[in-house]
Parts: sequence; structure tokens; C-alpha cells
Amino acid sequence: MAQAHQKDHDYHLVDPSPWPVIGSFGAFVAAFGAIALFRWHKGEDLIVFGLDTGGWGIFAVGMAIVLYTMFGWWSATIRESLGGDHTRVVKLHLRYGMILFIASEVMFFVAWFWAYFDAALFINAPIEFLKLEHTGGVWPPEGVETFDPWHLPLLNTLILLTSGTTVTWAHHALLHDDREGLKWGLLLTVVLGVFFTMGQYVEYSHADFAFAGSIYGSTFFMATGFHGFHVIVGTIFLAVCLFRALAGHFNKDHHFGFEAAAWYWHFVDVVWLFLFACIYIWGASAHTEEVQAFLTNVVAALPV
Repeated sequence: MAQAHQKDHDYHLVDPSPWPVIGSFGAFVAAFGAIALFRWHKGEDLIVFGLDTGGWGIFAVGMAIVLYTMFGWWSATIRESLGGDHTRVVKLHLRYGMILFIASEVMFFVAWFWAYFDAALFINAPIEFLKLEHTGGVWPPEGVETFDPWHLPLLNTLILLTSGTTVTWAHHALLHDDREGLKWGLLLTVVLGVFFTMGQYVEYSHADFAFAGSIYGSTFFMATGFHGFHVIVGTIFLAVCLFRALAGHFNKDHHFGFEAAAWYWHFVDVVWLFLFACIYIWGASAHTEEVQAFLTNVVAALPV
């Protein structure tokens, strides 16, 4: 009878877990709380079973449940890893999963670049006459003062590129059993990630344009803002790896958690390079009109 339950494969069958149910409940509460919060900001009430659901309370409770689920679920995953459940096959599939996740993130940012270039390059399209009214037929639109790319945006670029080198240093140190290099590399990467977020905050606080009322502002803040959110997530990801490194969880043959964090961080670096080149440099230069005129002529020459 004991042999019937003996594991004779490389796959890991997880134990029954409460986290999917708890996480789903937390997501539902957070979504309901977000709706109530939006209505509350508009001065409207949302009464459920005679109770006023306005304010931040329900949304905060839902987010707390979601964060608790993240902590509990990932803690269980770490225990499985330390317990030897992450075999060669399991780690291979974890890599497949992370690759697919980053691929989905690439397409996510493609959407924001698409929105930006559609607004910037086709402002004279006859079918989108409202865009012409809002931009004045030029990009950046009339009345919008863009950031000088060679000041704070350049500094943020150097910070993020430096963080890419420090996380690579940490990974290289781990592969060579250099525990001190691993810890210092991760620590410097986390600090640089915090510095980048602070620089982004300072930049936003000095913006001459708002999110609302401007097609430039909406596309700019959606693209750079979501990137900033990913930097915060990546910083937390690497901070967890730092604590795990201090606890001795990683070795040169077993460290996919850190490897996934490094992949994610390099992805964030590459996205920023495209943002810096396309939005900060090209979007603020005089060459935008030349590209617009070229594409207009190309579209006009296409057979209908």
C-alpha cells in the first residue's frame, strides 16, 4: 500500500492549498471596494444591504487580503523549494512560465508604445479629426512643454543601467560561490531601484502637463507610469531575494527565484531604454515633424 503512494516521477503535485480561494475572495472585495471608491469620489453613494460602502475601507480590506495571499502563497512556494520539491523538470517549467510572463509584459508595453506613436505620427489623419483639434497638428501638441531628456531622464537612465550591472554582478557572484558579492550586488540594485523611483517622483512633480485633458499627457503618464510601477515591483522582488540570500536560500545550482528576478529587472531596463529614446528624446525633438510628413506621404501613396 505504501508503494502506491511512492513518488516515481520528477513532477511536483502540490498539496491542497487555501490560497486560491482566499486570493479570489480578496480580489472580489478589492474590485467591489474600488467601484465604491470611484462612486464616493464622484459624490455618489453605493448602498448595499442598507450599508454605505463609500470611502477607502472596503478597498483597503480587499488589498490587504490580496497582499496576505501573495505573502502566504509565495512563502509556501519557498518552503517547497527548500524541501526539494523543485526538481529539474519543475525548474524547467518555472523557467517556461517566467518566459511567457515576460513575453506578455512585452506585449503590454507594445500597447502603450502603439498608443503613443499613433498619437504622435498620425495627427493629421482625416478619420481622426478630433486628434487634430487637440494637438494643433503638431507633436508635441501646442502648449505642452516636454522634459529636457538630458537632465533628470538621463540621470534616471544611468541609474537604471547601473542597476542592471549590479544585478549581473550579484548573479555572477552567486555562480562562483561569492556570498559577499551576491549580497552587496543585490543591496546596491535595490538601492538604485529606490533612487530611480524617487527620481521619477521628482520628475512627475515638475511636469508642465497633466494626465487629463491632453493626449500627450495621457500617453506619457500611462507608458512611463506603468514602467515605474514595474520598477517598484522589481525592487520588491529583488529585496525579497536579498533577504533570502542573507538566509542562505540560494546556491549556484538552486537559485531560480533570484534568476527570475534578474530576468524581470533586465526587462525593465530594456523597456526604459525604449521609453527614453522614443518618448524623451525623439518625442521632444524637431525630427518628429519630418517623420510625420514622411509617413503621411507613404499613407497617401498606398492604393485604396
